Amino acid sequence: MKRTGDLQLIKELNKSIILDVIRKNGPISRAEIAKKINISPTTVTSAVSDLIRDSLVVEGGTGESSGGRKPILVQLNPDVCFLIGVAIDASKITIAELNLNAKVKRKEVHSLEENVDYDLSSELILMIEHFFKKCKNLNDCLGISITIQGIVDSEKGIVAYNPKLKIDNLPLKNAIEDAFNIPTYIDNDTNGSLLAEKGFGNYQQSKNLIYVTIGDGVGASILVNDSIFRGFHGGAGEFGHTTIDYKGAPCTCGNVGCLENYISWRTIYIRIVSEIMAGKESLLVEEVKGDFSKITPEIFRKAIYYGDELAKSILDDVAFYLGTGIVNLIHLFNPERIILGGELAFENPLLIQKVNEHISHYALQTHTRGVKVFPSSFGNDSEVVGSASLLLHELFHFTLK
Repeated sequence: MKRTGDLQLIKELNKSIILDVIRKNGPISRAEIAKKINISPTTVTSAVSDLIRDSLVVEGGTGESSGGRKPILVQLNPDVCFLIGVAIDASKITIAELNLNAKVKRKEVHSLEENVDYDLSSELILMIEHFFKKCKNLNDCLGISITIQGIVDSEKGIVAYNPKLKIDNLPLKNAIEDAFNIPTYIDNDTNGSLLAEKGFGNYQQSKNLIYVTIGDGVGASILVNDSIFRGFHGGAGEFGHTTIDYKGAPCTCGNVGCLENYISWRTIYIRIVSEIMAGKESLLVEEVKGDFSKITPEIFRKAIYYGDELAKSILDDVAFYLGTGIVNLIHLFNPERIILGGELAFENPLLIQKVNEHISHYALQTHTRGVKVFPSSFGNDSEVVGSASLLLHELFHFTLK
């Protein structure tokens, strides 16, 4: 005999699954929903009534009839409420307001100064308070979703380790919930990006997928048989801290020769400046009018596009080291495809081309048949869409087990 609590759980789960079907296929009839997920028409009708009552779903239009009355169609009401997505990396905090289709409605970017010891919880609370001032009605806020680089215990809401921001066991979820009394979700940034691809992106059908991000940091999220592989302590995917040179430079993590030290934006920036100072000519000097502090990943990508020799030379090295690391991931996990995201991959087709060339040359053919590296589905908004997807996954229970 099922307990009342079990029945309520099943009802809520069915409602989430039905809502996801409506999101993906609407406008759709109740009968079509029942056929798609093999749930009784009575269950569907009851769930849809609840969703209409909550204003998450609206009726609109009629479908084709096979005899008798035409069915009334239902569809998602994406702007009935909103959520806040927060993406934190070593150099900035991005905050955005998004709707239920993960569409960004408003976005702010706050820079973080290097080598400054931040009280991250307090800083973030102030930023969110300021952001909320432009929101119409906080009662319509479903929740706050936060992604951050480093090792995150998503169940406890703790940032276990982030060397760049000098974080060790920070209970960030509790701090934000205590400040705003709004449900808060937190996870590693690449896990959020992977959830975004599975829920809203171009790769929803893939069951074995790796998302690699390259920017301030380097990380990976791994989808195995449609489930995120988190590891024993939630630390799986620290791709940037895999060693590629045991005689290499020390890393902030305490190891030496980490991949991140060869391909992250900080490394690229230092190399750009040092080579220009050593006499190398570059379009970058003119682009920033000699002020090297204004060189950004966007300007670096622009220099690549215009064929700048220094930028292309650095890109070649980045593609080689990144490709080497991805070959190892392919041999370990045998994915269907790899998605490359982050500031350095955005609008950088040459990087993706060169990494694919490296993979085709060095990886086992048995593992690479039909396997390629693809760009993220969300471009410049990928970070905050990834953040929002933590909450939206809870709401929709999309695809992922």
